[in-house]
Amino acid sequence: MSDASFVMYSTPWCGYCHRLKSQLKREGITFDEVDIEQQPEAAQIVEKANGGNQTVPTLVFADGTALTNPSVAQVKAQLGL
Repeated sequence: MSDASFVMYSTPWCGYCHRLKSQLKREGITFDEVDIEQQPEAAQIVEKANGGNQTVPTLVFADGTALTNPSVAQVKAQLGL
């Protein structure tokens, strides 16, 4: 396990994912990324967090909570930053 704060489930073509990734990197927030198109089992995690929908970006935190398409401020609040 890395020192990542959470896992971001995304797809390569998702504009919201690209924007959030660049914002998080600017803030120095570490995360792991999983492409749900390359890992079908990950798509099931996303569906579970989003009422059956494959909505990305979905962030899943160590405590099991999830945020869907959050702002950087929401991510920082979730992490207690």
